[in-house]
Amino acid sequence: MIHVPDVRTTADWYTSIGFKLRASNEEDGEMNWAALTYGESEFMLNIGGKPSAAHRREVDLYVRVEDVDQLYSQLNERALVVEAPYDTFYGMREFIIRDCNGFWITFGQPKES
Repeated sequence: MIHVPDVRTTADWYTSIGFKLRASNEEDGEMNWAALTYGESEFMLNIGGKPSAAHRREVDLYVRVEDVDQLYSQLNERALVVEAPYDTFYGMREFIIRDCNGFWITFGQPKES
C-alpha cells in the first residue's frame, strides 16, 4: 500500500506505462483507493500521502519482468530514469524509474547464465 496525494492521477500514470487497474473505490467523485497489477505483481494506492521532493521516498517497488531491456526501451522516454539497465551482484538485470510521486520502481529479471 502506497499513500499518495491523488489516487486517480497516480493510477492513470501507472496504467500509462503498462500496469492494469484491477479495482478502485470512489467517494463523492474522488478515487480514494486503487489496486494495480503488472503481470503477477500487485500493489495498492490509498489517499492521504504527502508530496515530496526527496531524492528517494519511503517505499520502493520491485517488479519482476520477462525482458527488462525491451521494457526499458519502451519506458526510458516516458518516465524519469534513475538508473539505466545494469547487472547486479545478486544475479538480476534491472533498471529504475520514478513514478509521478517520486517513488522508485525497479524492474528486474534474472540474468542469463
